[in-house]
Amino acid sequence: MGAFQWPWQYSFPPFFTVQVHAKTKEQQLATWKELVLNYQKHERQALLNIAEDTPLFVNQELSRKLPPEARLWIMEELAKTGHAATTDKRKQQWEVYWHTLDEWGTILYEWAVASGTTNTVCTLYELVAGDNTVGEEFYGLDEGVLRKALKILEARGKCELIAFDDNEGVKFF
Repeated sequence: MGAFQWPWQYSFPPFFTVQVHAKTKEQQLATWKELVLNYQKHERQALLNIAEDTPLFVNQELSRKLPPEARLWIMEELAKTGHAATTDKRKQQWEVYWHTLDEWGTILYEWAVASGTTNTVCTLYELVAGDNTVGEEFYGLDEGVLRKALKILEARGKCELIAFDDNEGVKFF
């Protein structure tokens, strides 16, 4: 995994201040949303605490950082498209989905069909860390996100989540 490629806007000081002109603000929001999704995907991190001054929100070279209310605005907008969900009442901790949960479900199901693992039980660990899934887009996926995507598939009758001993598994149909 190479270094993250920041968009050119990241080096532009006004990018870290919410713009007042409607069209500019709309473009700024679109760029921030894409940046959050791409950064989290690159880092392979589903959880994001917007109260923390991470490189995502702070450009040390410019001595600029995105204010807390702008961070919340971006995350709430991502939530509207199914790309984020808050995990606490204060809306500080978020799960970020570079694929929506529905898209993750489709990716997982298509893998199960293509790999011939339908009608067999796989542990959740095998899906995100097993030898058979190295190189798959869901390899290394946060297990909480995985579980949510599988619950969507389960509601559609495409899989069944199974609990056994100290483990969890899934059987794709």
